[in-house]
Amino acid sequence: MPKQLSYPACPVFDLLRKAAAEHPEKAAIAYLGRGITYAELDSLSDRFAAALTGLGVGKADRVAVFLPNIPQFIIAYYGILKAGAVLATVSPLHREREVEYQLADSEAQSIVTLDTLYPVVNAVWTRTKLKSVIVTAVDEYSKAPAALKTQEQKANIHQFRRLIVHNSKPSHIEINPAHDVAALQYTGGTTGTAKAAMLTHTNLVSNAVAFATWIQGEVAKEAFLVALPLFHIYGMTTSLNAPVSLAAKMVLLPKFEPSTVLATICQQRISVFCGVPTMYQALLVNHDLEKHDLTSIRVCISGASPLPPQVQKRFMEVTGGLLAEGYGLTEAAPVTHCSPVDKTMRTVKVGSIGLPLPDTEARIVDLETGEKTLGVDETGELAVRGPQVMKGYWKRPDETALVLRGGWLLTGDIASMDGEGYFYITGRKKDLIKCKDYSVYPREIEDVLYEHPSVRLCAVVGKPDAKMGEIPKAFVVLKEGSKTSEKEIADFANGKVASYKAIREIEFRKELPLSSAGKVLRRTLRDEEIFKAT
Repeated sequence: MPKQLSYPACPVFDLLRKAAAEHPEKAAIAYLGRGITYAELDSLSDRFAAALTGLGVGKADRVAVFLPNIPQFIIAYYGILKAGAVLATVSPLHREREVEYQLADSEAQSIVTLDTLYPVVNAVWTRTKLKSVIVTAVDEYSKAPAALKTQEQKANIHQFRRLIVHNSKPSHIEINPAHDVAALQYTGGTTGTAKAAMLTHTNLVSNAVAFATWIQGEVAKEAFLVALPLFHIYGMTTSLNAPVSLAAKMVLLPKFEPSTVLATICQQRISVFCGVPTMYQALLVNHDLEKHDLTSIRVCISGASPLPPQVQKRFMEVTGGLLAEGYGLTEAAPVTHCSPVDKTMRTVKVGSIGLPLPDTEARIVDLETGEKTLGVDETGELAVRGPQVMKGYWKRPDETALVLRGGWLLTGDIASMDGEGYFYITGRKKDLIKCKDYSVYPREIEDVLYEHPSVRLCAVVGKPDAKMGEIPKAFVVLKEGSKTSEKEIADFANGKVASYKAIREIEFRKELPLSSAGKVLRRTLRDEEIFKAT
């Protein structure tokens, strides 16, 4: 693999413009039986950019996207960037509390959402800086236009399809790729509190091009299965910007359903699929596995959590393609490492996240200061440096200074490097809970628990679970004289967070372990759960 790349110093949307100019009739999107070419995608996103400008959106204004994997996400994505605005994605799994936080924190002035999600937006609208809401429907691009239901046009509420009727071009916006922020991507960072990583156009372009190079993508010849959520940075880079940089076909799936995925791989002759370990596991145990020809698969990438060796081996046997493990984090747009994707390298290093991507440097530093570089096989904190590393955290200079030091990003993950330059993750400094490949931030759930009138003190940790990896468990100290049940507390909290963040177990205690400063020691509680599981 090349150690250095000549990636274009351009805005993200230039990847689309180039693909449309060179391969206008090539299929860009396949979705529920309908297709959109690159020329059409470029035009539709131009129209959306012009519409945003007409709504008063200017350079550096934030526009939220609250959508699942549908064509409108991609149209809006490139349209927002063409308008010179900043994208702020919101998970469609989020509830009112979470949506309000991200909208208020990002100071988004507009949002693109589904008709079915509009009630959530409407409920929090007055507590945000939203000026306009753009509404669409899941089936808008799976039906002929005449079959679509029309919606009444109201002040400040606009129908997506109506905004892009006219063949308009956006005004030219001067973009400084290395400086101008393209996206605010929310993450727990190293402290566990939700914050937005400021990712520039260069961050996103360089990572997309490096990833496309790493997987040895062939221009205008690849078909990507898009099952990862595009609102997440992993999906955004590996399943959107990277395929667009290759003028590849993106086959969108609104949700991951194993039988549908297997049929889609066979029918669409998918060559590249980026996913998480549970996806590959689900495909291997599905009863329809043997019914489909999966030999079109050339390469798959697994990220977000450790890939079981037996799953990796079996999947490669079934497909004849490669399944490589990678590593990344939101603050690095996100990919920093990946196992080599090479037909001659069928034997992979088990447990390794691989080598740094082109233009990416990595080292292991001491856990105490984060300044001393450690040697081969020594364990410390993984630090990375490269063009994909974020500009910083949005409105959080102090937290930025904690993780960005001299151009190096301290990842918060404990790792080591072997004599051949391969890296291994051995643990994490964060209290982040990994539940079925989702990231759950303890403090977010604790803040909800503290709203209950009976809760005096609480802590949420990840309890080991054979099926989910970890599940959120809450330790609760009740106020004196309070009478309530574990179920009542759980129902109260779980009604305010996304389903994957739901507390699976509650344990009442008279007291919790505290530090000398009075901080609840989550690590002590988590260690207790690990000990019980052994």
